[in-house]
Amino acid sequence: MGRTSNANSKMTVFSYEENKLRAHSNETDVRVEVALASETEPEILYYLADDTDLNVRRSLAQNPATPVQANALLAKDEEDEVRQDLARKICKILPDLSGQDAAALQEKTIEVLEMLAEDQATTVRAIVSEALKDTMEAPRHIVLALARDLEEIVAGPILEYSPLLSDDDLIEIIASGVAVEALPAIARREAIGEDVSAAVAASLEIPAVAALLANPSAKVREETLDEIIDQAETVADLHEPLAMRLDLSLRAVRRIAGFVGASLVEKLARKRNLSPDVEADLKQIVRSRIDKAEEISALQEPGSALTAEALWATGTLDEERLTDAIKEKDHSFVATSLSLMTGFSQEKIQTMMEARNGKIVTSLCWKAGLSMRLAFKIQTKIAHVPRQEIVNARNGIEFPFTEEEMNWQLSFYTED
Repeated sequence: MGRTSNANSKMTVFSYEENKLRAHSNETDVRVEVALASETEPEILYYLADDTDLNVRRSLAQNPATPVQANALLAKDEEDEVRQDLARKICKILPDLSGQDAAALQEKTIEVLEMLAEDQATTVRAIVSEALKDTMEAPRHIVLALARDLEEIVAGPILEYSPLLSDDDLIEIIASGVAVEALPAIARREAIGEDVSAAVAASLEIPAVAALLANPSAKVREETLDEIIDQAETVADLHEPLAMRLDLSLRAVRRIAGFVGASLVEKLARKRNLSPDVEADLKQIVRSRIDKAEEISALQEPGSALTAEALWATGTLDEERLTDAIKEKDHSFVATSLSLMTGFSQEKIQTMMEARNGKIVTSLCWKAGLSMRLAFKIQTKIAHVPRQEIVNARNGIEFPFTEEEMNWQLSFYTED
């Protein structure tokens, strides 16, 4: 049978024998045309899956008519571009599969999609994630796998938008160790429940907590907000999103006024349309705090008995003093005390604390001669160690590591 021409589209239709010859052509452009044409016979398209030219295989990956057997071969192609094109196509055609053999065809297509969702190239997995993020048609097990991906660019879109993820799914994902960079995506999710908000807050990850506070649709318990306020006292990045939160109780508002700047207190009062009496009360809290800070500053001039150095010199710097400083969120006092007790410079102490590593902080407290109970408090209240990395005591009071292990942890920061 010879070739025919469609007068309207001006597109030439080739016979089976002609396409066989064209698929073996030495001209790459001809083989590309065969690979792109939806009219090309499936067995010829399958043959082209092994073509040596990248452009031919990419064209085949883009063709919706390519048979699933050829797609399976392309999913293992050595070139990322081929697998990227295939990922875009598969995600697009999956919801449209229909007809007598739809079930079998869909099953085989999902197998190809599974391969792409586990691809070694982050870019391929990211394409799949972006394409499936807001659809109900996506296979749930693939969505869950993408949500647990270690790369934020892959996990983020699914975690933020996928309607297939329940609050229970999100809590389990957080508990099992979501990529830290992807945690804010959960916090930004529309209408997350109180348990999810509590799990995000408990992570102590500042960007995620800030995103949670900025999400007006997130449901947050008062107890969770109290925990966030405890953390926010010493974290400036949380001040504004916390002050702008509309579901704060009046008690929480007064607490916040105790540590945020005067300009934020004014914004807070305007945004919540507070009464003049309450606004005056908040301003008084700010003024009192400023006055108190000036008094403390005057008392803590060099040589004052209230400084950590003075307490150390007189032998009265102990766990009770440190416990009081932790309650007051006095980072400077705690850091200076640890420096004096360990002999490490304050710069090194600061670096260790900023690492937010439970093992490092625990080892540092051991070196300072402090108890494991105080080490736990410093981890959670001063260093803000993420929940999953907090080190707990053994038998309630003992350090859980050997001296050799703790010296090894410290050596990363103390050896030049």
